[in-house]
Amino acid sequence: MEIFKTIFLLTALALLFVFIGGYFGGQSGMFIAFIIAMAMNFFSYFYSDKLVLKHYRAVEVNRQNAKGFYEIVENLAQKAGIPMPKVYIIPEIVPNAFATGRNPKNAAVAATEGLLNLLSKEEIEGVMAHELSHVKHYDILVGTIAATVAGAIAIMANIMKYGTMLNSGKNRQNPLVIIAVAIILPIAATVIRMTISRNREYMADEGAAKITKHPEWLQSALLKLDAYARGSTMRQASEVNAHMFIVNPFSGKNISFAQLFSTHPSIENRIAKLEQLKNRV
Repeated sequence: MEIFKTIFLLTALALLFVFIGGYFGGQSGMFIAFIIAMAMNFFSYFYSDKLVLKHYRAVEVNRQNAKGFYEIVENLAQKAGIPMPKVYIIPEIVPNAFATGRNPKNAAVAATEGLLNLLSKEEIEGVMAHELSHVKHYDILVGTIAATVAGAIAIMANIMKYGTMLNSGKNRQNPLVIIAVAIILPIAATVIRMTISRNREYMADEGAAKITKHPEWLQSALLKLDAYARGSTMRQASEVNAHMFIVNPFSGKNISFAQLFSTHPSIENRIAKLEQLKNRV
């Protein structure tokens, strides 16, 4: 079900893009904005993994210096049927984890020291199975596609807004309408992109349950991680890459109406969906 939701939402993003291009710039305007967005995201797709690992000062580990953690990832990767990713530990007391890399052959998983200290072995397995599920299902690629289209919409909206302000006298269309559209559509694109991210989290939770055969391991881990996140924020946390983590590093700052723009579904909903899987894996 979540796969169909993701396809539907990606299609909606594409239709928004086509609408803006046709409404204001025609095919040429749409093409220019798309090329700009592609150039921006090409760099992000091929180099964002290195940038985010460097940003969080992640240290690559191996069997010699992090045997227990490394072997957990190694065993889970075998169960998931994917190549062994690079393994990193982040020097951070707030517990969290993420996966990055453009495909299973070029992937990395990272966990904070706080996560490794807080969770049991089984809970760590649940978390890392979630991250490997992201890798297996090319979630980074899906996120990049969503970011590309949403970025193109934002660029075109700015062209519409500022172009109308500078040339309102020459434009036959109502400039106020164009400006309103230029403001509303990027918001709509952001909502769709965030919804795609939330759907992929549900899919990764289900993937983790299938890999470990124990949904309760991830349930327990999510409860602990969420409780900690509500009282602490990672020192280097950034809104740009917050969607990558297994729990939102800004959970403690969220307010109810902001859930629409959250990259993560609520922990309560994730726990409930995992509960439904207990007799199915």
